[in-house]
Amino acid sequence: MRVVKAFLLALMLTWSYATSADVAVPQLTGRVVDQTGTLSSSDIASLSQKLQDFETRKGSQIAVLIVPTTQPETIEQFSIRVAEAWKIGRKKVDDGAILVVAKNDRHLRIEVGYGLEGALTDVTSRRIIDEDITPKFRSGDFAAGIGAGVDRMMRVIDGEPLPSPSRSVNFAHNLDDLAPIFAVSLFASIGVGGFFRAVLGRLLGSLVTGGIIAAVTWLILGSAALAAAVGVLGFVVGFIADLFSAITPSTGRSRGGSWSSGSSGGWSSGSSSSGGFSGGGGSFGGGGASGSW
Repeated sequence: MRVVKAFLLALMLTWSYATSADVAVPQLTGRVVDQTGTLSSSDIASLSQKLQDFETRKGSQIAVLIVPTTQPETIEQFSIRVAEAWKIGRKKVDDGAILVVAKNDRHLRIEVGYGLEGALTDVTSRRIIDEDITPKFRSGDFAAGIGAGVDRMMRVIDGEPLPSPSRSVNFAHNLDDLAPIFAVSLFASIGVGGFFRAVLGRLLGSLVTGGIIAAVTWLILGSAALAAAVGVLGFVVGFIADLFSAITPSTGRSRGGSWSSGSSGGWSSGSSSSGGFSGGGGSFGGGGASGSW
């Protein structure tokens, strides 16, 4: 009997702890994360594209999160945990902002990174909530309210002088954009590189091929670091492919000839609704404003 009572007590304590535990910070799966099904897929796609275009042009990151509730925490406590986990905005620029909506609680908050506190002030954030977002929320049009709020946030941030966006950072945030670059490098190092290796030798030919691939990548992306990485990849792939063919004559490839493979596989890149989106390392200090409707 005592064992049963102890078990029931432990069960009650566990349940009590679980019900009072903080809401877990959702995974950052895209620029718009809706855990309530409030926004349609087209709403999410349109808003995500708008935020992506803004980041490409301005460099700042804005994210939207809709959750059912933040209880037992206040929305201020919850949103700063989200900000610390997601790290929206560029590192050392700290130009990120997050619009958090707790639908069942009827609360919302704009969380502002350190670098935007001079433009997206507490007062301005509160005006955006009161004038652009909550009037539409009260009429039940959440998509319009979020869209209007995000539009005004972008206009305010546009007025803040910030470092120009790095092209390499923008490409790094989207693996779907990088995949074609690596794919072309892969085939160029094997196909086109075969000519240089046949004329100059395996080592020198692979070095020349890697250098050409790096130069073309730099001209396209404007990123020296990424160009160097792709160039090294081109050198290594070409050198290994040529070395492999030299020790496996049964494949039927002669030096300087054409490359063939019994495999039909090619370069592929996993894609998701987030397009590889991630926070840039921005920091937050609790700036922003909250509201309700």
